[in-house]
Amino acid sequence: MKIVILEENAINNNDLSLDALKELGEVTSYGVTPHDKIVEYIGDAEVVLCNKANLSREILSQCKNLKYIGECATGYNNIDIVAAREMGITVTNAGQYSTMAVAGHVFAFIAEHFSKIHEYSESVKKGDWIKSESFVYYLSPTEELFGKTMGIIGFGSIGKAVAKIADAFGMKVIVSTRTVPLKDAYPYEFVSREELFKNADIISLHCPLTDETKNIINKETLSMMKKNAFLINTSRGGTVVEKDLADALNEERIGGAAVDVVAVEPMLPDNPLFTAKNIIITPHIAWAPKQTRERLLSIVTENLKAYLAGNPTNKVN
Repeated sequence: MKIVILEENAINNNDLSLDALKELGEVTSYGVTPHDKIVEYIGDAEVVLCNKANLSREILSQCKNLKYIGECATGYNNIDIVAAREMGITVTNAGQYSTMAVAGHVFAFIAEHFSKIHEYSESVKKGDWIKSESFVYYLSPTEELFGKTMGIIGFGSIGKAVAKIADAFGMKVIVSTRTVPLKDAYPYEFVSREELFKNADIISLHCPLTDETKNIINKETLSMMKKNAFLINTSRGGTVVEKDLADALNEERIGGAAVDVVAVEPMLPDNPLFTAKNIIITPHIAWAPKQTRERLLSIVTENLKAYLAGNPTNKVN
């Protein structure tokens, strides 16, 4: 059986072993696959593993031997699952492998914004502490998290983890989600999206990209936010109108932002967030500690094993 990996570089930084996959078939791996090479690289393979490669109906129709697609991620909007189902191709995904990694990244953003860690560290490295007349000196003011209101949009596994950590810091947690849990199931307040925008000191996005959530951060919703509000996006870039967010930052209408995702990745040079004021940007790295990627590769491998045994798991079509 031929197994093709289209985007190994996305999950393997030369620190993971593919031996378990190689036990299941003949593995051919490509670090990166340009769109115009997808059909060529898949060739007559029965199995393809991908991450962001666009497997459209047109692409799938040319891969006559393809029987199985393993998505190396939770989201699978890069795959035409309707077309795959019609063509008898099984599609699986990997869920909940990155929950704690992404939640940790959210609080790294929060710590940087409110504690100004990088600013103070760079100041010390320049010798400012050595020159100081006191044991402490002040640059930008820092702030406690205790007592702040954390607003979470989306209440899946990552949203729940972020809420739990925020609660441990003594923050008030408010949540806006499509499906509200049973009363008293969680010690948080469930509110409308508008209420959340108006009342949260920190807003963290943890929703999938759907027609309902596309561009939910826009000029109108930004205008509802507190002047010192801090916006975090570790979900999908398409949830934000980037020009509107850049304008709000540059005009100091909100306190700051931190994003790990943008609408088009890799980031384009004309992305308005690239030159915006008071924003932290990381390159879609929140999900990617080594331990997380090991877990992901294990899930992907077990999904394929289950399919080959005639009992597919994590099937999405």
